[in-house]
Amino acid sequence: MAGRMLDLRPVGYVVGLIVTALGLTMSVPMATDVLYDTGNARAFLEAMLIACLCGGLTAIACQNHKSRSFSIREGFLLTVGIWTAVPFFGALPFVIGKPEVRLIDAYFEAVSGITTTGASVFVDVDSLPQGVTLWRGMLNWLGGLGIAFIAMIFLPVMRVGGMQFFRSEGFDTFGKVLPRATDIARHLFVVYVLLTLGCTTAYWSFGMPFFEAVAHSFATVATGGFSPRSASFTGYGPAIEYAASAFMIFASLPYIRYVQLVQGSGRPLIGDPQVRGYVTWVGIGVVAVALWRVWTSDQAAEPAFREALFNLVSIMSSTGFGTGDFAHWGSFAMIVGMWLGIIGACSGSSAAGLSVFRVQIMFGALGAAVRRIHAPNRVAPVRYAGRPVDSDTLDAIILYLGAYIVTFGVFSLLMVEFGLDFVSAVFAAWTSIGNIGYGYGPMVEATGTFAGFPDPAKVVMILAMLMGRLSLLSILVLLLPRFWRG
Repeated sequence: MAGRMLDLRPVGYVVGLIVTALGLTMSVPMATDVLYDTGNARAFLEAMLIACLCGGLTAIACQNHKSRSFSIREGFLLTVGIWTAVPFFGALPFVIGKPEVRLIDAYFEAVSGITTTGASVFVDVDSLPQGVTLWRGMLNWLGGLGIAFIAMIFLPVMRVGGMQFFRSEGFDTFGKVLPRATDIARHLFVVYVLLTLGCTTAYWSFGMPFFEAVAHSFATVATGGFSPRSASFTGYGPAIEYAASAFMIFASLPYIRYVQLVQGSGRPLIGDPQVRGYVTWVGIGVVAVALWRVWTSDQAAEPAFREALFNLVSIMSSTGFGTGDFAHWGSFAMIVGMWLGIIGACSGSSAAGLSVFRVQIMFGALGAAVRRIHAPNRVAPVRYAGRPVDSDTLDAIILYLGAYIVTFGVFSLLMVEFGLDFVSAVFAAWTSIGNIGYGYGPMVEATGTFAGFPDPAKVVMILAMLMGRLSLLSILVLLLPRFWRG
């Protein structure tokens, strides 16, 4: 990472602008609380003024360096800076107004929203003012949009976890600020808005109240999982469950393919091995669990299929919505769900997990290793989508997989040390690092949320959510002294 001296001012300028923009978006939930006369609008006004003032002053102080392109090191700082600063200001309405929680709980909720995890420490979300409910959905939506942008433009160039493989798609834009990146962002925004409008329309036309349809569509398209109801999707009806399943799948596919689709080319989406792998794996899981349910219970085939589809797509897409009583379906369903959650959805989407791309490369590498054992003199390169995978990409993916496993184990042990039972600790680490949002275990079942966790365990979950969202290595690299020496 040798290069010029690290300059924080371009980073500060961008972060300041984003915080200011976040503050301005608080006018929407503020207006909502005014419309519904909840008495909570003042909290959003105060939080908006704080965010705009702090963000604006930071941007002004750093504006003399706004036009210089970023180095790779500054790119790492920018991504981490955005995803740590934005939740802090996004949490202010939860502290100033209802539900008037402590800062640690408010920051947990905001980090969970921005990282599109969906884990919550708010016990009774049904009683929250409409503005707060909308703000939670907006945090999901804004986070999902930002994550998709970073996944398409920043991570491939920063060579995080093998994502440099996607530079060959013609999206090597980092540091060129901005004509190409601006073009990509415009198409991405159009796709994102169209998916959101389509999801809202589907929910509303199938009988969901309009306000709930809007809030749920924000969380669905972002694969975020924040619901305005404590019961999540339970009780809505089959048509809404099928619609939610479809849009969670749409949101889990690579956004680069949608941009290409908008530009008139649908073949890359159909031919993408990630898409085929994702649909195949989730299909196998759904059929297996549905058959298990029919065999081990008196449930009919259609409800068993529908509930398996909804819950497993929700987990694999890292959304975290729930319906029925999935946690009590038995060990087979939980094991299938846990593995699908670890795999995750497609790289380049707002979903999280290891990603289908990395797992497919891992299987390809294992197959090549077995072939070399059988025939030592045989050349057996790892190929993906018809192209050979270079050694740098393969090494990055292996490093990422190793870091994921080690981090998962360390976080699980830390939360056991902080007072959690083993099952709650393991699932808390799983749901945090995978940005899944689905909770399980005695400490979760007590309230249906993570509110009963000790504060140190919440801090670990916050760190895990951020690391999972930013592909682990984006944060771990900041711990290297060499990073700061240049």
